[in-house]
Amino acid sequence: MAQRAMSEGYQATPGEAEKGPTQRKASAFNRRKSSAVPDVPAALFEASELSVADRRLAELGYAQVYKREFSWLSCISFAFAISGLYATVTTTYIYPLEAGGAASTVWCWLISGGGCYCIALSVAELVSAYPTCGGLYFTCKYLAPEAWVPEIGWLVGWLNLLGQIAGAASTEYGCGQLLLAAVSMSTNFTYVPTDRQTVGVMAASTLLHSILNSLKTSYLEKMTKTYVIFHIAVLVACCITLLVMCDNKHDSHYVWTDVTNNSGWTPTGWSFMFGFLSASWTMTDYDATAHIAEEIKNPEIKAPWSIAAALGFTWIGGWLFTIVLAYTMGDPTEILGSPMAQPVAQVFYNVTGRSAGIFFTVAAYIVLNFTAMTAIQAGSRTIWAYARDEMLPGSRIWYKINKSTDTPIYATWLFTVCCVLINLIGLGSYTAISAIFNLTAIALDWSYCIPVLCKVLYGKFEPGPFHLGKASVAINITAVAWTTFVTIIYVMPTIRPVTKENMNYVVVLMAAVALFAIGYWYAAGRYYYTGPRVKAQLIMGVEGDASSNDEKKGPIEDAPREIHVS
Repeated sequence: MAQRAMSEGYQATPGEAEKGPTQRKASAFNRRKSSAVPDVPAALFEASELSVADRRLAELGYAQVYKREFSWLSCISFAFAISGLYATVTTTYIYPLEAGGAASTVWCWLISGGGCYCIALSVAELVSAYPTCGGLYFTCKYLAPEAWVPEIGWLVGWLNLLGQIAGAASTEYGCGQLLLAAVSMSTNFTYVPTDRQTVGVMAASTLLHSILNSLKTSYLEKMTKTYVIFHIAVLVACCITLLVMCDNKHDSHYVWTDVTNNSGWTPTGWSFMFGFLSASWTMTDYDATAHIAEEIKNPEIKAPWSIAAALGFTWIGGWLFTIVLAYTMGDPTEILGSPMAQPVAQVFYNVTGRSAGIFFTVAAYIVLNFTAMTAIQAGSRTIWAYARDEMLPGSRIWYKINKSTDTPIYATWLFTVCCVLINLIGLGSYTAISAIFNLTAIALDWSYCIPVLCKVLYGKFEPGPFHLGKASVAINITAVAWTTFVTIIYVMPTIRPVTKENMNYVVVLMAAVALFAIGYWYAAGRYYYTGPRVKAQLIMGVEGDASSNDEKKGPIEDAPREIHVS
């Protein structure tokens, strides 16, 4: 006779909730007001009929819906794409250069990259144990105290989603800046882009990326796996070209020891630390690969190793790239005053000439397009996962999967609209939109560190195949400590004297996000949101061999329809 094997995080029924540890949980169940995903019995699946990945997903409470198309190469490429190393360094190099000159660009990347890599390893460890599209948000179900899962899950979920939206929006805006910088370069800078033109190019780029993300997963996988090869080839070609063609390189003493404070901050040591921002903005969105876990073959292995490998390369590769730029950049004052407002693009132009400069700038634009595509894919899967748990208003709509493409098209376009709306702020104030972009790293990093803190404090973690061993707790604590430290730098204005034009308004936005999350929780969320739901349960019948080859197992049709097992 078959025996039901329930997942550890089994969600109580309304009747059971009334007998639970707190009246709050009972109230949340009994006063459910959600018009989201209909309450249906959890789907029942015979364990022996599922692949290893699908069985693990069912153990975590979900039915497999997507096709698992992503292989090792495409998974690593996706993880590498989200950082957009070459393009992101190109667009953020200005911050360490203003903060402390050549030495700040080199040393701050090395130091900040180490702190960021501790966050990446901590995220990879959790993704291996709990591989779902919900990413780090879902892990709260297993790491936080049971009575606080709804509140902590709610906070982490909104931080992560808002961080992803702001991050994708900033990437799309960067696409517009780089393309117009190349156009300006082609006219010998007689053309100067306006904010309106940048927003227009951004909107067109976002529309294109969303159309591509509406295709089948198999098409997305094919596009994604070409990215890492192109990106590394461009990065290597750029470094070699700059080193060969630059006739007036700086000497090593200048590159490694010259600290020039162009920010106006005193003391210079404080100004120097603003150089941490470039690496911290580049090495973020670590859990993007987790959000496509249900589209990856063997995600408990491939997703964490892809995160660790891609971010490790980003750390070291980015450091080497900044060293090359420090040797070949010429006069910092000149490139900081570039009419393109893109110092690295100006370096390309000065060292290689107009044609090659346009090529490398356009290459950065192409790289950033891949970053934007992966950001939208990860963001749409996040919205879909939250809708599955009835966390968002209108979850019934965002949870739908298109039958032709097997992808969440409604969630994709909701994410797209949010990105475009944020970037429209750029029409009125670049200062305001910059603050939104600054929010990206803060919101995302704390959406990772809260689950990591729960792991360290409450001891409920059960490791997956990727585990940090005895170093786990030390790396976790370092990740949280680094995030706490760098958050202080994130919220400070990077230039003095502070004016309304260069003020960093991210503190105001952080307060607004906190008020929104708390206010929405007390106004509505606490009445319907109870944490990650159980949508699937395993039936342990006659033991059979579950194939570890996910290619042989497609998505479960019509999930979460109940399946009767004899």
